[in-house]
Amino acid sequence: MPAQKRLNRDELVATAMSVVDAEGLEAVTVRRVAQRHDVTPMALYRHFDDKDGLLDAVAERILDDVRLPPADDRPWHVQMDDLLTGFLAAMRPHPNATPLLFDRMLTGESGLAVTERTLALLAEAGMSVEEGAEHACKALNFLVTLVLTEPGRDGDTDPAARDEALRAKRARLLTLDPARYPHVVAAAEPLTDCPSAEAYYRRGVESILTGMRGTGASAAV
Repeated sequence: MPAQKRLNRDELVATAMSVVDAEGLEAVTVRRVAQRHDVTPMALYRHFDDKDGLLDAVAERILDDVRLPPADDRPWHVQMDDLLTGFLAAMRPHPNATPLLFDRMLTGESGLAVTERTLALLAEAGMSVEEGAEHACKALNFLVTLVLTEPGRDGDTDPAARDEALRAKRARLLTLDPARYPHVVAAAEPLTDCPSAEAYYRRGVESILTGMRGTGASAAV
């Protein structure tokens, strides 16, 4: 590496994120990112211990983008709505990277901040520590899963291949016996593609809030 070559950590993370977005998690390696910056892999070890460290940074970048609204006097569930919606907004541009958040929510400052705020609002709802922790884990994990399982998203980064795969799935459902599977046949399109992403995610957030509001002391809110 030339002596004057200086690597910017943020740029390295952005490069890793671009590889994940385009090709998935398995495509990311220290060597691959180093090649993008025309340096040897050893140069990246000044910033990351290994590939896991690089992926930790990618996860933290997503969590850095979660906009935590300031606490105010609105009901807890209204503030929770904002929080969950903001968490989704940070994840949705990077669906291939979202699996990283399953086991990295509590490993960095941004993830801890999201979790702390979630727990604080659940405590305000009247939940015990145990109830709050359970609901926080379920809610945050559910939102990650919601992004991963959005209908029509199969991980194929080639739009033409994706469209062809969706057509094939839809066609297969439409060939089913409508007498035996009337509802599946009627729902062939929304089962294989997402007619409205905004409605899909809105309903997901509302499902979480309904469950939270029906628990313990919060049921009276």
